[in-house]
Amino acid sequence: MADYDYDVLIIGSGPGGYVAAIRAAQLGLKTACAESRETLGGTCLNVGCIPSKALLHGSELYDEAANGTLAKFGVIAEKVSLDLARMQAEKDTAVKELTGGIEYLFKKNKVDWLKGRAAFQDAHTVRVGDAAVTAKNVVIATGSSVTPLPGVEVDNAAGRIVDSTGALALAEVPEHLVVIGGGVIGLELGSVWRRLGAKVTVVEFLGQLLPGMDGEVRKEAGKVFAKQGMELRLSTKVTGATATGAGVTLTLEPAAGGASETLEASHVLVSIGRRPNTDGLGLEAIGLAPNKRGQIETDPQFRTAVDGVWAIGDVIPGPMLAHKAEDEGIAVAENIAGQTGIVNHAVIPSVVYTMPEIAGVGLTEEQAKEAGKPIKVGKFPMAGNSRAKTNRDTTGFVKVIADAETDRVLGVWIIASVAGTMIAEAALAMEFGATSEDIAYTSHAHPTHPEALKEAAMAVQGKPIHI
Repeated sequence: MADYDYDVLIIGSGPGGYVAAIRAAQLGLKTACAESRETLGGTCLNVGCIPSKALLHGSELYDEAANGTLAKFGVIAEKVSLDLARMQAEKDTAVKELTGGIEYLFKKNKVDWLKGRAAFQDAHTVRVGDAAVTAKNVVIATGSSVTPLPGVEVDNAAGRIVDSTGALALAEVPEHLVVIGGGVIGLELGSVWRRLGAKVTVVEFLGQLLPGMDGEVRKEAGKVFAKQGMELRLSTKVTGATATGAGVTLTLEPAAGGASETLEASHVLVSIGRRPNTDGLGLEAIGLAPNKRGQIETDPQFRTAVDGVWAIGDVIPGPMLAHKAEDEGIAVAENIAGQTGIVNHAVIPSVVYTMPEIAGVGLTEEQAKEAGKPIKVGKFPMAGNSRAKTNRDTTGFVKVIADAETDRVLGVWIIASVAGTMIAEAALAMEFGATSEDIAYTSHAHPTHPEALKEAAMAVQGKPIHI
């Protein structure tokens, strides 16, 4: 048997990569993780999930103080002002704490951090920076990056046309921010800057926001964001954008074709999706070719077509979500160690961290019908929920989709202030094959937001109490 430097080498230290590395080390495998950033954690912790949530929270606090929400409860905040530099500094502190935490966990679990960009020389030899290391197993966990938009050149340094990374680091509140793309990232960052005082226009090629989510949720989301003051330009495409020192001029036209028009903005955020990071990995050296979408295909155990090479996270098919990558990281490490690592890809929740939050797990109503499944649907408005009433956050609803024959829950979709927290119960229920009756007859603490899920489950059988 050949001698290797490591049992496992992980390429990339994002949520999938660092979790895979720690789990592999816990299982007794000599493990290393190659990362070219100066800090661990990948896009998510450095310029994605974590910093965006810090700004979302800070902007919500500012909005509550500046726009009268606190006053409803007798908290009078006069002369409220924004210190954007301090808000950005608090965001940076959160990022530093969490990325530093991963470095601590690497040391605790004896994972070697190999600093540098990695590329295959052969299936078991990877050059990291100027050094070559060997491993019996190599896991590709390089994540994804922003998809470019032809005709719109991102320049984060100039700060006029930015991607999500640039939008997280703006030193001033935009006068008019145009968000190209009505998906999760665009809506989250657009809502941050709207709350802080920017005029926000969302330009989306499709006829509704949030592609892939349940149709009723998408429709309701459009109403919510429009009511909050976002201008929504749906069924519209951006064909070009020119930045000057003072702003940006965009060229728009109907998605179906037609006359073009111009739109002036102070800043533009390009947020039309993400693409797998496979360039520069040297995949050609091991005979591994990405599919037409640039993804690396794997079997259910996350093996690629090359023996000893595995892949997880955003570089393989499936939703580009940090928690999906984490689950796959644990599973791939266990499979490499000879155990059985499984991820149930049918039960992976997704969350939009706007206010209110939007969350879903499982099938949409449209997907269930397309699959030919007979279904029953139960809905319950947050306006009927006691805790939402007391908190004055009654926007939204809970929707439970169940199989009409077996009553097994097929999907749950929520718009609520704490939808991201509420969806965990739905995911757990679905993981255990629960029926809507199981949820309906489970005692929920009162008064809490999750009671709305209980009521929606009761509504599947036509017997909700509070509507």
